[in-house]
Amino acid sequence: MKYLLTSLLFLLATHLSHAGEIIVNPGESLHEALRKAREWRRTNDPQCQGGITITLKAGRYYMNEPLFIRPEDSGTEDSPLVIRGEYRSVICGDAPQQHTQLFPQEGMERMIDFNTSDRTITIPTPPKEVLEQCEATLSPLTSHLSTLEMVVHQRWAIAILRIKDMKVIGDKTIVSFMEPESRLEFEHPWPQPVIGGERGNSSFLLRKTEQRDGIEQLIIVDGANYVTFKDFKIEKTCWNRPLHKGHVTLQGGFPLIDAYKLKEKEGLPWDSGLENQAWVERPVSAVTVRNAHHVDFDGILFHHLAATALDYVDNVSDCTVMSCGFEHIGGTAVMAGSFAESPMEVHRPYTHLAERCKNIKIHSNNFLWCSEEDWGAVAIGFGYVRDCTISNNLVANTNYSGICIGWGWTPLDTGMKNNHIINNKVSDYARQLYDAGGIYTLSNQPGSSIRDNEISQPYPAPYATNYRGFCIYLDARTDGFTIENNKTDDRLIRRDEIGDNHPGPNLIFKQ
Repeated sequence: MKYLLTSLLFLLATHLSHAGEIIVNPGESLHEALRKAREWRRTNDPQCQGGITITLKAGRYYMNEPLFIRPEDSGTEDSPLVIRGEYRSVICGDAPQQHTQLFPQEGMERMIDFNTSDRTITIPTPPKEVLEQCEATLSPLTSHLSTLEMVVHQRWAIAILRIKDMKVIGDKTIVSFMEPESRLEFEHPWPQPVIGGERGNSSFLLRKTEQRDGIEQLIIVDGANYVTFKDFKIEKTCWNRPLHKGHVTLQGGFPLIDAYKLKEKEGLPWDSGLENQAWVERPVSAVTVRNAHHVDFDGILFHHLAATALDYVDNVSDCTVMSCGFEHIGGTAVMAGSFAESPMEVHRPYTHLAERCKNIKIHSNNFLWCSEEDWGAVAIGFGYVRDCTISNNLVANTNYSGICIGWGWTPLDTGMKNNHIINNKVSDYARQLYDAGGIYTLSNQPGSSIRDNEISQPYPAPYATNYRGFCIYLDARTDGFTIENNKTDDRLIRRDEIGDNHPGPNLIFKQ
């Protein structure tokens, strides 16, 4: 009897230790595993007690469609859904787009003219062998295989323009572009290339891009709560937009979908000096979270992703990203909150958006080599948010700004408040673009703080058209921050290392 009782207890313990766990092996479907967990929830299976864990055994899980986590997949505080990996488990998509730079061979070249009337850019004529490659690429017989692009440097952003035609006139070549990017590039005034003045002419490069669409999104969480992703790798997504629409941005990697200069009676009731209107859309992300709370990432390595890596889009709260790595990210590594995407016009003083993204914590992560495809993207980009904390992160080697929070360019109340940037290390930012900051802020955010951060000097960007790069950049109408005990080179940051661009009256400096 004693032996039987011991055996029963052992079997019971073994059963309990595996309760709520679904094992997935490489080659098996993550979608089927998630469906099984969903059915346990639906039928109130006893295995839901204490939570459901989907365990990915070591290996690669190739995705041809995103893993869609729905409201019916939600866990609870006592019974979360955990998707975790064993050592060397990887959720992956396709190899990213490949580019071949044609001209110049290295770096960028200065443009000669930027003509807003004819919508053309004049460049030095490339070598004969480059022109022959361009001609072959532009041929109707090969246009379905590859595309010819011009990448244009525009101070705090880039544009990727699909080339329509090139007319060689001696040592100058006039280049025209496809729509819609041609209209957007030449109608919108900010940012545009600078020809002469400031710090030299703006720059460009010509490249050939293999014409192949690939998977852009790997995981979508929409309406599901209490979900944790833990200890696996997410890698290799594509970014298809430039292949079909080009890529003309406003700031922070946000592509314009309509924009123009106010030519008569500049200004609007909330900003008498406003000279332009712009509507943007959100960049695509490898992992997307919306309409959710308590969706956390712990120990995830985001690697070689062509656009945004992780995006908390809208109606999200109480989420944490901790002990994760973001390496070789094409766009922004972590994005959160609204940026007044279309149908809203970006310059209006919205008051309802910050409440829809709150209490997001980005803690103890590494951000290395972000914004590799879109130089105007950033490592951490928060828009209209409140009660958020970005702390103890390492940020290095970004082409524009490092940690950014705020949107709207307004001194008015927008609901943004109580946002804190604490004890981060930021270095080697502004590698390609200027008008940047290691830490960058916009608009009025009462009760917020920037403290105990260590920030290097901006990298000496080789093609920037002005010198505006700062350790801390308090850009348009920044207000409501307490700024204290931030350092560079083992000393407190001097006031001339803080960019004040029309700051508000309620900034507090304690250094």
